[in-house]
Amino acid sequence: MRFRTVQFRKLDRARSPSRRSLLLTALSGALAGLRAARAAPAHKASQADALYQDRPKNGLSCAACTLFRPPAACAVVAGPISPHGWCRFFDLPD
Repeated sequence: MRFRTVQFRKLDRARSPSRRSLLLTALSGALAGLRAARAAPAHKASQADALYQDRPKNGLSCAACTLFRPPAACAVVAGPISPHGWCRFFDLPD
């Protein structure tokens, strides 16, 4: 009888997911959500819509912006971007 009880316990453990697999699944889902949140916008704003100018404004320039992608691109504004430029989407790093 004791053998039978042990055998059933082994079967129950084999069928139920482990804490490790549940944790890995939850973390994978969370990481996928973060990647989706950080994804680039489907459509970039035009330079005119962003009020882009090729000179700094009040000492702030694209080179200091979190959205600037060296050497001459932006995550949210289309077209070539000067590191010395500025637009209304300027985002200073924390």
